Amino acid sequence: MKETTTTIDTKQIAQQTVFPILFAISFSHLLNDTIQSLIPAIYPLVKDTYNLSFSQIGLITLTFQMAASLFQPFVGLYTDKKPQPYSLAIGMGFTLIGLITLSLSTGFYFMLLSVALIGTGSSIFHPEASRMAHAASGGRRGLAQSIFQLGGNAGSSIGPLLAAWIIVPYGQFSVIWFSIIALLAIVILSWVGSWYKGYMVNLKAKHGSKLQAGTNNFSRNKVIGAVIILLVLIFSKYFYMASLTSYFTFYLIDKFNVSVQTSQIYLFIFLFSVAAGT
Repeated sequence: MKETTTTIDTKQIAQQTVFPILFAISFSHLLNDTIQSLIPAIYPLVKDTYNLSFSQIGLITLTFQMAASLFQPFVGLYTDKKPQPYSLAIGMGFTLIGLITLSLSTGFYFMLLSVALIGTGSSIFHPEASRMAHAASGGRRGLAQSIFQLGGNAGSSIGPLLAAWIIVPYGQFSVIWFSIIALLAIVILSWVGSWYKGYMVNLKAKHGSKLQAGTNNFSRNKVIGAVIILLVLIFSKYFYMASLTSYFTFYLIDKFNVSVQTSQIYLFIFLFSVAAGT
């Protein structure tokens, strides 16, 4: 009897999983992270063009990572209380402005502003995109998160390859062509936002105006302890990942005397391996 019930429940969950939305969010994640990965990919180019020191390259990375990370909890906290269906498209708008200013940058401080805008767009994108993937999962949370994450990791590896093909041969201004990617993402995310808006209306109709987050049976201290451990693990991963991606191309150029274009291909191989490992 239990086996019959389990089979029926599984089928019901499968019917509720909205795969077109999951794939749309994953593809948007790919586009978003492709744009993000352009930043370290163009470091060799801008270092020579503007005579930047390695300290200044580090400050560019720090500015981007701070904007892309620190805003996320605040965005998540706000949207937990007031979901914003079209916030993903708005966030990608920040990324679009950042790309345009990056292509037109004429110095170090202009570049800081550009990467901060791109990072802000990423901060707005990730919390609400993760929530929408959860909403479309139909209970298959692990599957939904995996599809969502796969898009992001694939996008992170594609950026350096595109930089090798487009930015290195044609210069900094060619970054503006990647605005097409941002515009495509805005269109897709607007469609996803419309679906999510309808989803929220249906959810409120079924459960009333008070929508509460799911509860668990763990104590507050245990939850806090688990979150701290996860934060330490994630911080340790991205600490060395940011270090490697920022200086990997410089190391290859200096140590093995390869061209900038070749170093970008090696960076792609490294980041693609990270995606495959994930």
